[in-house]
Amino acid sequence: MATLLEMVAEIVASHASTTTMTKEELVSELAAVHQALAALEKGEAVPVEVAEEAAAAPAISRKKAFGKDKVVCMLCGKEMKTLARHLKTAHGMSPGEYRKQFDIPRTQPLAARAYSESRRQMAVDRGLGDNLAKARAARGKGKKKK
Repeated sequence: MATLLEMVAEIVASHASTTTMTKEELVSELAAVHQALAALEKGEAVPVEVAEEAAAAPAISRKKAFGKDKVVCMLCGKEMKTLARHLKTAHGMSPGEYRKQFDIPRTQPLAARAYSESRRQMAVDRGLGDNLAKARAARGKGKKKK
């Protein structure tokens, strides 16, 4: 069985390989993980402050998270085209909860700009907007006849 120090080093090294960290953040992470594993080894509960600190800090800044070709999850740092499905499956949270946690305005889409534009263009090419207008007009005529 690996020693506690080896396990801490492996966990923090794995996290640091996917997340950019300063020297202070790295030392803080080492201390927090060591404290949590030591508590677990003794059969004690993990201190809540340690878990809350890790959950509260975003993996990336909000400005860097929303790019043209990709969106980065601020919880885990993964890059993707759209966040909604990832948030539900990987983190068990709704887009509204995510927006509230990181203070993201409702006007900020949770999808890459290029992805949204390509989906919009596909809808225009298929005439979906025209079909919607026709359906609304037909529904309006049906209500007036009654």
